[in-house]
Amino acid sequence: MQKAFADAAGVIHPPAMIAPRIVCLVPSITELLCDLGLSPALVGRTGFCIHPKEVLRKVPKVGGTKDVDLDKVRALAPSHVIVNVDENRQETAIALAEFVPHVVVTHPLSPTDNLDLFRLIGHLFGVAAEAERLCAELESVLEVPKDALPHRRVLYLIWKDPWMTVSRDTYISRMLAHVNWWTEPVEAALRYPQVELPRIAQGIDEILLSSEPYPFQARHVADIQALCGTDRVRLIDGEMVSWYGSRAIQGLRYLDAFRQDAEETRT
Repeated sequence: MQKAFADAAGVIHPPAMIAPRIVCLVPSITELLCDLGLSPALVGRTGFCIHPKEVLRKVPKVGGTKDVDLDKVRALAPSHVIVNVDENRQETAIALAEFVPHVVVTHPLSPTDNLDLFRLIGHLFGVAAEAERLCAELESVLEVPKDALPHRRVLYLIWKDPWMTVSRDTYISRMLAHVNWWTEPVEAALRYPQVELPRIAQGIDEILLSSEPYPFQARHVADIQALCGTDRVRLIDGEMVSWYGSRAIQGLRYLDAFRQDAEETRT
């Protein structure tokens, strides 16, 4: 272990920071690392870590978020592996802890949680100033008032066969709540419950079809309109709603414009 030392003038110097070797198993946090200038320290990623494309082209893949190749991770000799409660399996994190010095577990549940996430990454990897820059940018977006928007009930579909949505105990639901869109069902035993269409669609103001993880497309809009007897069915960019980290800044701006457009079509 490197220790602090005093020079001839008696000035105490902290130990030199050893360059980190980061494997990130969370797509949105991989993007955050790059936005914080940490791409040179990134030695591994999942196949779903795709942004920014050009920067990540040469970073080795270690499998998917749910099927991580532990041997590939081990071969990269990372100092840090970043995981997420929703994205990665608990048993994967436990296995990684056996040979990785630092396993960083994340679990943002609301847009404001990104402030702590930025500061955590900034503190861990010596980019606190860059993290504070992102915090200021996010805070400016969070401060935009949304109270004037009408309260709407929405069904946010993430999967087909079976139909699946999000509970209110999720980051996605709290992102939507920021623009006064409240997801159904109000209560659910699971964070990503199965639902019955068209029964749950009764009384819903908007049905939103996410582009991920299921790739809903225009043809699905017409199918669900016919099934549920409503024309209030829209495609929505899932990355903008579900990706935390630096994407939250762009995502909140996207949601604001998307919500305003939805209201304008009602008039």
